[in-house]
Amino acid sequence: MTRRTALAYSTLAVLALGTGWALFVVMPRWYAEDSGSIVTPATSAESATRKIIARLFYVTEDGLHLAAVEREVVYGEGTVEQARQIIEAQLGPAPAPYVTAIPSGTTLRTVFVSGQGEAYVDLSSEVSSAHPGGSVHELLTIYTIVDALTSNLPAITAVQILIDGREVDTLAGHVDLRRPLQGNTRWVADTTAETKP
Repeated sequence: MTRRTALAYSTLAVLALGTGWALFVVMPRWYAEDSGSIVTPATSAESATRKIIARLFYVTEDGLHLAAVEREVVYGEGTVEQARQIIEAQLGPAPAPYVTAIPSGTTLRTVFVSGQGEAYVDLSSEVSSAHPGGSVHELLTIYTIVDALTSNLPAITAVQILIDGREVDTLAGHVDLRRPLQGNTRWVADTTAETKP
């Protein structure tokens, strides 16, 4: 082997090592840094704080009607997720001077929507066990949930309330819950809706 040939092989070996080092050491670091910036924290934070205005329902001071109040609700992607966000907001505290029709301690277990637009809202047992009773209060509790979904989401045509994953005959002995109920604003007082945070 001549000196020139040996020098050529040495140069090729150095180039091969340099290329290998660049491919396996430098490039993965650059690639990882680049791919990590595809989803920026600003985008995630922005979507997490996006809000809509929804009509929520609370018991009026006379205890006989519901008042429709416009409030900010977290934005949900798609009908089911938006329904979940609306119900979560509805289960929260009521703005003064109103009170909530939902018994304390009630939580949302899940929501699903059929292809016919019927929403099924699965609530924890407190919605029944902690309910004060009475036909008017039962109606207000039920239509707080039903109207919150049907008035805000056109894709939802009726709502059935479930308790702990099961269908129930009634919430507190007065209103038949064995089928989905359509929205009914008969219980809503004729008041001007206010925007509340």
